[in-house]
Amino acid sequence: MKTPGAISKTIAVAFGWFAAIHLGLAQQRLPLYPDGVPNAKAAENLERNEPNALVDSLAFDVSEPKMELFLAPQDRATGTAVIVCPGGGYHTLLTKREGSDVARAFNQLGVTAIVLRYRLPNDRIMVDRSIGPLQDLQQAIKTVRERAGEWRIDPQRIGVMGFSAGGHLAATAGTHHADVYIANPEHTSLRPDFMLLINPVISFMDSVGHVGSRGNLLGDRPNDKQLFYFSNELHVDASTPPTFLVHSGDDEVVPVENSFYFYRSLRQHHVVAAIHIYAKGEHGFLTAPSVDEWFGRCIYWMEQLGLK
Repeated sequence: MKTPGAISKTIAVAFGWFAAIHLGLAQQRLPLYPDGVPNAKAAENLERNEPNALVDSLAFDVSEPKMELFLAPQDRATGTAVIVCPGGGYHTLLTKREGSDVARAFNQLGVTAIVLRYRLPNDRIMVDRSIGPLQDLQQAIKTVRERAGEWRIDPQRIGVMGFSAGGHLAATAGTHHADVYIANPEHTSLRPDFMLLINPVISFMDSVGHVGSRGNLLGDRPNDKQLFYFSNELHVDASTPPTFLVHSGDDEVVPVENSFYFYRSLRQHHVVAAIHIYAKGEHGFLTAPSVDEWFGRCIYWMEQLGLK
């Protein structure tokens, strides 16, 4: 088994190859709901993508959810797949830094990646804004599992990865997988097989919750039932998927206690879990630690569990 240091070197090489290889990757953008988006109102599509000097690119007002499929090269495909949920506070999506860049790094390691452009909550386009993103992730899990054979994926090795608010979405799918919000006549399992949560929002409780993500998902006046339901540390049980968490101790946007509380709940319910906390590094790891450092920790954990 590779050491974390050796894996970090591999990751650094993978990220260094992006410019040279991106045109050769098997990449497709697919509509998430070919037969119509559920929980939707008739409304103009106002989606826009804007460049951003800090994080490369941002998507706003996403109302037509899509999956961007990055198939692992056939000669190195491991059968593992990861559905990537970019962050952005349920207000925007960091589609490159926390999306396509990560997907390409996974590809170089033989892992198929699916970047989810999930709907951003908005009463203008949704009947119930609180469940829109979760519906989209459930639909993505369902689609990937049902098309696993076609895409050379093991249907029992489909994980989710989420950054910040995308981490909240991923954790919600992992803790509420028995609550079905989409049409699922085949009764396909909506449970992720593992979770990778990167500086995640976990709780919506006042003590540690991220107010911005909470307001964007639930509105200005969420009730106690909603706050309880979407505080994922309160819903861990023995069926919650194995989880890897990474966070910065001095994160001033999403307190590190989000990861602490979730890890503690995982341990209490005997769920396989690991956590890594960096002493330094702002929210989103924009300057530190390096991508190959934190991503290497994720890959090392996946290897330990036989997922890579």
